[in-house]
Amino acid sequence: MCGIVGIFGHPEASTLAYLGLYALQHRGQESTGIVTATGETFHRQAGMGLVADVFSRDVLDRLPGECAIGHVRYSTSGDSSAINVQPFLLQHHRGPISIAHNGNLVNAAEVRTELESEGSIFQTTSDTETILHLAAKAPQADVVDALVDSLRRLRGAYSLVTMVAGRLIAARDPLGFRPLSIGRVDGAWVLASETCVFDLLGAEYVRDLERGEVVVIDVAGLHSLKPFAAERPAPCFFEHVYFSRPDSMLFGESVQGVRKTLGERLFAEHPADVDVVVPVPDSGIYAAMGYARAADLPFEMGLVRNHYVGRTFIEPTQQIRNFGVRIKLNPVKAILRDKRIALIDDSIVRGTTSKKIVQLCRDAGAKEVHVRISCPPTIGPCHYGIDTPLAEELIAARQNVESIRDFVQADSVGYLSFEGMIAAAGVQQGEICGACWTDEQPVSLPYDRAQQLGLFEKARR
Repeated sequence: MCGIVGIFGHPEASTLAYLGLYALQHRGQESTGIVTATGETFHRQAGMGLVADVFSRDVLDRLPGECAIGHVRYSTSGDSSAINVQPFLLQHHRGPISIAHNGNLVNAAEVRTELESEGSIFQTTSDTETILHLAAKAPQADVVDALVDSLRRLRGAYSLVTMVAGRLIAARDPLGFRPLSIGRVDGAWVLASETCVFDLLGAEYVRDLERGEVVVIDVAGLHSLKPFAAERPAPCFFEHVYFSRPDSMLFGESVQGVRKTLGERLFAEHPADVDVVVPVPDSGIYAAMGYARAADLPFEMGLVRNHYVGRTFIEPTQQIRNFGVRIKLNPVKAILRDKRIALIDDSIVRGTTSKKIVQLCRDAGAKEVHVRISCPPTIGPCHYGIDTPLAEELIAARQNVESIRDFVQADSVGYLSFEGMIAAAGVQQGEICGACWTDEQPVSLPYDRAQQLGLFEKARR
């Protein structure tokens, strides 16, 4: 649940990386960092908080060089602490190396145990550090070969950018769980988790990294390697449903276009006799547009989101009902009063937030609230880089749809079917990762799933 950028060959590499991380802030609000290189000298600035909290003009001026990598993080493995802020930077016998990683390595815990038994000393609790230790121990003389050798030892999801003196290296796992794209601006190369970065930088989108591809960028240009055996495709479809920005192109498709199509299919499967279609902002907006278009019903922003709410806030001593939801979402009574509404959201996780939102709508005067969800019931946790609860915390893993309707106190609840979801996107079941909805894992997992999800005793907050 992270975002990464890489810049090669631009005199303002740190500023471009900073702007790219701004565009990717939705992929992680926990911490951020940038590493730049001037020859063999690397410069690093990183810290907890948002991009705007960590970087200023003065800080960027202390990050010289024409090569940079950057990272925004929301932890899915390792504690939420300063020691785990990426990009990581270390010195080894081949020189300085820095890495930024999006994804989750499912066998990182067992590899770490093996490395520690051989004398490796870890400085963080992140799965990403195992890549660096494996590369440092690899026998190959060239760092690219050493990196490839280390990735062969690891299973799971990774899109990563690595910087060494004079070169930028990018890699995407053979199943292609997480996105990574290539662009050009002012003759420089840009790597980014999402294409919305290119729009901000005025860069031209070139192409996506292919599954199992390693790209090396140096002064001679871009060089592509295919060092891994071919495997089935497994791009994460939850990126389309929720995680990616709607203005990005993802796996060759428009994110907002896919979400609208999901909404149209949702209406076909679960029509509702209502007066108005209302999205839960922001992630439900485009599915609601598609639902309203298919239903020939008005689309209204009956809930307004406060975009200036941080991750924590001070609640009043005298408890206000549903305060945590009310500070983020405000109902528009003029739209909801005396209306039957179709309330469109991307997912129901634990159900507690959905219940509060339904109550907000009723308190604002809605006569009926029909909840519609633009993906199937979430029955399993993600092992590949999206921070989702354990199965016992997921309401759909424990209850059927009617019980969920009772819990959230809606008049009805309808989920898009898995078959309808992939048909709407024009893909086949074996062409995506939908493990959170089917529990069919594209990668074999360690024996102890709880250990995998809580790699290195992740702090659960």
